[in-house]
Amino acid sequence: MLRISMMVASLVLFALNTVHASEVGEDGLHREPWFSVTFKDVAEDIKSAAAEGKRLVIIYEQRGCIYCKEMHEKVLSDPEVRDYLQKNFMVVEYNLFGDEEVTDLDGTKLTEKTAARKWGIIFTPTIVFLPETAPQNTTVRDAAVATMPGAFKKGTFLDLFHWVRDKGYETGESFPNYHIRMSKERAASANN
Repeated sequence: MLRISMMVASLVLFALNTVHASEVGEDGLHREPWFSVTFKDVAEDIKSAAAEGKRLVIIYEQRGCIYCKEMHEKVLSDPEVRDYLQKNFMVVEYNLFGDEEVTDLDGTKLTEKTAARKWGIIFTPTIVFLPETAPQNTTVRDAAVATMPGAFKKGTFLDLFHWVRDKGYETGESFPNYHIRMSKERAASANN
């Protein structure tokens, strides 16, 4: 009887762990079903996101990136994170070594990999947060309101998305100070 109970418990745990399995595309990138597929014209994508009441986020990943996999499996799979991002952001995935055409805000046509070099993206994952309206005659690198290089745990990850959505970059409160404040608030509410 104990053996059967252990087998059932193992199957339930396995099922729970596989409920969210981000798909891996032919390019080797992990992909969420709610990521947007676009022509990668950044100005147009900013407009499309704004039309939906969202902000544009570009996420750079690469094949075999263990940090990207961790981000998908441990952070983006969390219902609170997933639901907040789906509601407030249009996420477009770029391949650090990809050859798909990208149109920068200055109108320059590039590949994903040459755009990465132009925008200073050297690590994956890197998440680039764009402004609500598309500025002209500039680059994504110069227009970005924030950039998150690397994989972070849920609290830091979600705090940055909230900080951008709430335009914390315009308030004078730096993201590190915002994150510390939010962490303290979460700890205080957990103790009550």
